[in-house]
Amino acid sequence: MPASERETADNQPAAEPIYQGLLTAIMEHRLPAGTKLVEERLCEATGAGRPRIRQVLARLAHEQLVTLVPNKGAFVAQPSVEEARDVFQTRRIIEPELAAMLARACSRAQAARLRDHIAAEHAARERGDRAATIRLSGEYHVLIAEMAGNHVLERLIRETVSRTCLIITLYDRPGLPACPEHEHDTLAKAITAGDAARAHDLMREHLEHIEHSLDLHTTPTSALDLESIFKRA
Repeated sequence: MPASERETADNQPAAEPIYQGLLTAIMEHRLPAGTKLVEERLCEATGAGRPRIRQVLARLAHEQLVTLVPNKGAFVAQPSVEEARDVFQTRRIIEPELAAMLARACSRAQAARLRDHIAAEHAARERGDRAATIRLSGEYHVLIAEMAGNHVLERLIRETVSRTCLIITLYDRPGLPACPEHEHDTLAKAITAGDAARAHDLMREHLEHIEHSLDLHTTPTSALDLESIFKRA
């Protein structure tokens, strides 16, 4: 095998970095819902061939983040209002219990991970890095699911968090934060204090606040630069 982790035996860029690049761009709102993912441009941006790009797009389609339309191509998914409500209903059913599970058995190491993550969120906000703030806000929920220890539910939360990022790009109200910054702090304090009932209630309220912050009739658009997604400083 080649020494490079980014290349496979056929000297093509590996699928995983391309997948992660597109996934991160979706979570950071740099890749808007409804955007057409032109294979030729993705090949140019990543240095990969069409078979590799199609492999990545198929994986994203399986995760309902991309829609494959026969004879038209691949598009970043555009969840409907009904789908958006279903996603939030799913999260309200699962995530409060995950927060309570973690609160009942939160170790010192896990508490430190929560604090470190919130510190990273604060730092991103202070430097005005909106893309990183959005991504870290979503990853906070994934972190709780991961540390709660149920791997099946963790995978489901990873999927629903990514879909929530698409939902926010479609239905976000300008000037109204979808994720109030203090709520992650308050929830983390309940978890690390071992207060399972409060952690359960705070997570439910937090998810309700996110859903209620959305305007389910507005679909914003923005320009797309595929090349910039895969550039590294």
